[in-house]
Amino acid sequence: MATKNSFGWDSFLVRFIFAIIVVFATYNPEGHSYYHWVSESLPEFSILKAFLGVVLLIGWAMLIRATLGSLGAIGIILAAAFFGLAIWLIIDVLGLSTDNFRVISYIIEIMLASVLSIGVSWSHVRRRVSGQLDTDEIERDL
Repeated sequence: MATKNSFGWDSFLVRFIFAIIVVFATYNPEGHSYYHWVSESLPEFSILKAFLGVVLLIGWAMLIRATLGSLGAIGIILAAAFFGLAIWLIIDVLGLSTDNFRVISYIIEIMLASVLSIGVSWSHVRRRVSGQLDTDEIERDL
């Protein structure tokens, strides 16, 4: 029973890697993504493209639903503001050029994956910090 509620950095890292995979598989500035694959041959239909599109949609649905459920709208806005300002600070301190679309795309996608992975993990973090359970967990335990 103790392993059920154990949550650590390794658990967060797994969630972060999952979010990174979903975000970068959907679109990335290198041109090797689902978006580029489908848009290059748009009128052409393939069952493989449809299947992988549904797999990506399932990944997005899992991440977004869990993030909305644990953070809520205000929490998502605060997390996005936090990472947005952190990115601005990094750009300002390191003197990165905002004209480079590729760099900005990477930064935005990492921010998005960070918000999603924190959203997926937030219920576990809150439980460890406060000792409180979510209502979903109480209903499941009954």
